[in-house]
Amino acid sequence: MIQYPAIFATVLVITRADFYNPRYDDFDVQPLLENDRILLSYTNCFLDQGPCTPDAKDFKKVIPETLETACEKCTPKQKQLIKQVIKAVMDLQPVAWEELVEKYDKDKKYRDAFNKFIHEKD
Repeated sequence: MIQYPAIFATVLVITRADFYNPRYDDFDVQPLLENDRILLSYTNCFLDQGPCTPDAKDFKKVIPETLETACEKCTPKQKQLIKQVIKAVMDLQPVAWEELVEKYDKDKKYRDAFNKFIHEKD
């Protein structure tokens, strides 16, 4: 009977490892969406054109994998937040969006799958 809790704990650890840290599930994206200056500062961080806040630095670390996997390891809440921010960058900063896409997907390997992810319904 003691084996069951150990097996259950192992399954939980494996399952949790399949997703990014849920720490940012409650990240408030509204300031980014409502303030061009803040959105631009995040964009500049991601493009290595400006300083990074601690949060932006964390996000920047997972951009390549998120792009390559179309957010496969994102929690449902993270997917929703990422879509909101990316759509804002696409609409409000189209030149910066193109620079981001070029920086993180020079060979255009992941664009179709990632665009599909961005535009799919939650």
